[in-house]
Amino acid sequence: MYKLYAFWSAPKPEDREAFEEYYASTHVPRAAAVPHLESIVTTLTTDGLGDAQPVTYRIAEMAFADRAAFEASTQSPEWAEMRGCSGDIIERFGVSLTVSMGEEVVGKPTNR
Repeated sequence: MYKLYAFWSAPKPEDREAFEEYYASTHVPRAAAVPHLESIVTTLTTDGLGDAQPVTYRIAEMAFADRAAFEASTQSPEWAEMRGCSGDIIERFGVSLTVSMGEEVVGKPTNR
């Protein structure tokens, strides 16, 4: 699997409800419509390790069969719509978006 991770910073407290509504009703459906997408998982981070605050507010994971499938998806109108929606979120809510991508490597727990 080739995965894209989108890390969103937190909106202002007074904008969180509107951010969540727009993210769930508009952005996630657009992301889910991207061709060649195997799965999409979104997480609202609420906890950090120990007493630390979470570094990001929201994380989205988009999984593709391989890098070629990901690259093909980036040429689609659906990808362009999702990217435009990301820009709208950044402008409207004053948040930042950081993206990282890579090949999944699965390890097995040693405590089983």
